[in-house]
Amino acid sequence: MCSGTESEGEGGTVVTARLVCVGDSFTEGMCDELRADGHYLGWADRVARSLAQVSASSGGQVEYANLAVRGKLLDQVVDEQVPVAVALAPSILTFHAGPNDVLRRGTDLADLFNRYDEAVRQAAVAGEQVVVFTSIGRAGGTGRLAQFLADRFARFNGNVRSVAERHGACVVDLEAVDALTDRRLGHTGRLHLNAAGHTRVAAAVLERLGVEDSDILGGDAGWWREPLPPRPPARRRDDLARDVQWAREHLAPWVLRRIKGTSSGDGREPKDTVLHSVRVEN
Repeated sequence: MCSGTESEGEGGTVVTARLVCVGDSFTEGMCDELRADGHYLGWADRVARSLAQVSASSGGQVEYANLAVRGKLLDQVVDEQVPVAVALAPSILTFHAGPNDVLRRGTDLADLFNRYDEAVRQAAVAGEQVVVFTSIGRAGGTGRLAQFLADRFARFNGNVRSVAERHGACVVDLEAVDALTDRRLGHTGRLHLNAAGHTRVAAAVLERLGVEDSDILGGDAGWWREPLPPRPPARRRDDLARDVQWAREHLAPWVLRRIKGTSSGDGREPKDTVLHSVRVEN
């Protein structure tokens, strides 16, 4: 179990958690429902709201900032986001970076693992409690490319666990949850979760932060690990049609960005750069 600490806010209000999140599209919340301001909601927003519900019962409040930007590589997260996070003095700092590096064939994994270790060490200085994540290695895919990526992510996830143990970070182990490989919990782009997937990740994080209330978790402890109901077998021609559509709408643009050396996050600002008190919805 992980937990934050209490501090004094303006007007004597007890701040029970100061949650700051850094990372890439996973933490930005891509492909979840949209907030009123047009940004994606995401698991991190859901966690902040749930922690605020817990805090409100004792008269406290939660402050939250999300510095994550889609497409960012590990070094970009460390250089652009971690210093800002340090300045915000978080009691809980979530850190997710490196999967975009893993997706690039030319990435030296051993070097990446060393840089990830140093990044988490820096994060551990910034946050009283650091939360890291293993990645969902296979989003229901098959074939040689899917296996190649699954093998790389398995190595990455092993490093995440080792680094977390070394630096006292808390691990939300998503790789071990078979249900999260179900494509019904993901967006059609096959890289990001949909609203149902983000809801499950939020529950996983809340459990690791010590939340036990089933109303706040969205179900009994561990519900987010449960598989979805069986679905009728798909016809091969339907699977092929979906693969062709995915390649045209998602894979091709991704490859084109790699060729051009651009990223989906270029020029994009984080959605929440300043700590703000999280409102509890009635």
